[in-house]
Amino acid sequence: MTCCEGWTACNGFSLLVLLLLGVILNAIPLIVNLVEEDQVFKNPISCFEWFFPGIIGAGLMVIPATTMSLAARKRACCNNKTGLFLSSLLNVITVIGAAYCLMVSVQALAEGPLICNSQGNSASSCEFSFKNLTAVHPESFDLQWFFNDSCISPTDFSNPSINNTTASNWRTYSLHFNSIENKHRIIHFSVFLGLLLVGILETLFGLSQIVIGFLGCLCGGVSKRRSRIV
Repeated sequence: MTCCEGWTACNGFSLLVLLLLGVILNAIPLIVNLVEEDQVFKNPISCFEWFFPGIIGAGLMVIPATTMSLAARKRACCNNKTGLFLSSLLNVITVIGAAYCLMVSVQALAEGPLICNSQGNSASSCEFSFKNLTAVHPESFDLQWFFNDSCISPTDFSNPSINNTTASNWRTYSLHFNSIENKHRIIHFSVFLGLLLVGILETLFGLSQIVIGFLGCLCGGVSKRRSRIV
């Protein structure tokens, strides 16, 4: 067979699961912010969820390739060279979206939540530009904002409720929402680590389908079994 419908259908199902996971992960900090503040975009956990890496990059941009791959099970694609080429082309969009999700996630993990980078977590600190996404320095990707006892300067007493994490209790309560700071750090780390993994997997699935599609085009397109059925 020149087009592996079984792998393509499995690819489509995997992309569907990753798509939904990306959207859910991206929505978590937005929902938490809505519950805490009773309105969106007021004192967000970080600016990066508003780049929508999971909703746009790992979500909307993956839908065309996912739909095309799932349609392979009904023989609606991958039964001619045009279908194979279109499948590969749509997965290029998937790879671009996954790369965007990866880029935002890496930058988010490098910088940490707003509470670790400013006196507060006001949305006024957010600057939405693609230039920010290319400003990652390898030496800054040490996740010290997460593993340190506290990411807040000891001189910052503007919000006492976020300064009650000390060196003595961080190891004990690091996995609990015992303070606003801990909660924001754990949510931020979990969400963007998850989106990073989603982006990596979507990239791999997208590239594999691109290879399958082009190989199918080069090797003839329609298999004999399919040509008899169709």
